[in-house]
Amino acid sequence: MNISTNCSTYSTLKDYQHQVYAVVYSVILAPGLLGNVLALWVFRIYRRETKRAVVFMMNLAVADLLQVLSLPLRIYYYLNETWPFGHHICMICFYLKYVNMYASIYFLVWISVRRCQLIVCPLKYNSSKQKGDLLKCVVGWLMVCLACLAFPWLREPNSNNSQTVCFAELPMRSISPPVVWILLILAELLGFIIPLIVVVACSILTAGSLRTVTADCVLDCGEKQRALKMVLCCAIVFLLCFAPYHITMPLDFLVKANTLSDCSTRNLIQRCHIITLCLASLNCSLDPLMYYFTSDEFRRRLSKPEMPETLTFNRRLSCLNGGEDMEDD
Repeated sequence: MNISTNCSTYSTLKDYQHQVYAVVYSVILAPGLLGNVLALWVFRIYRRETKRAVVFMMNLAVADLLQVLSLPLRIYYYLNETWPFGHHICMICFYLKYVNMYASIYFLVWISVRRCQLIVCPLKYNSSKQKGDLLKCVVGWLMVCLACLAFPWLREPNSNNSQTVCFAELPMRSISPPVVWILLILAELLGFIIPLIVVVACSILTAGSLRTVTADCVLDCGEKQRALKMVLCCAIVFLLCFAPYHITMPLDFLVKANTLSDCSTRNLIQRCHIITLCLASLNCSLDPLMYYFTSDEFRRRLSKPEMPETLTFNRRLSCLNGGEDMEDD
């Protein structure tokens, strides 16, 4: 955070920032790491069940894990107030935070869309595999990784030969105000507003499907309620973790651009932005909880792992053939 030194609260705000980040990242590190590793383990075994958005959940867990793996270095920095790992490592960790944020938004949207499709149009989408899901994941990763390059690009290396600061405390690059506003509008529109509209629409459509009961209904009410629970949890994670950040982000840019001169206003915005950044990181721990509490199958298989029937059949066939036929991984 490029805190203006013109205000007398600079040192106090910096201490507050380091304390909050160190505590929050330490709290989410263990559950985020354990939860997402377990999620990937379960999803890998049952990756063939893509009709219930398992592919998107796997990619969401990968996005969360990328940020979790960078947390130890962040914790070290905020506890010791120095960065001895070099500029490139700093930029990679800084970059991964935003990749996680926007990749999580992308895959939460697709999880909501897939569950909504299965409920609203079951005959059209109720197949064991959606062949386009893998392509959607690849395209999503490419778009997110390319778009998030703007965040490290906006930062400059520390002017000193020995870098001691990192992350948001790096100085901002000098760019024209029109470019800043274009980047802000694109980030808000593509990274938040449009995904929010899609997630809310999926929640409304899924909830509305519970009122529609027909004689030839393919899915029972229990299945619809489970789908609604999943979609609503995606919406809650989205609103809790990412909405506050995208509200304070443009205000924080105004502070960095020295557009706001009142020190009390600047201080309030920057303190709020610190909290919203912590909420954005909290999704690493909330997503595994969402898998556990919204999916009976995930909870059952996590407590008592079972081999899918296809793998069990292949293993039995391999045994009958004397181990010559290997099961498909």
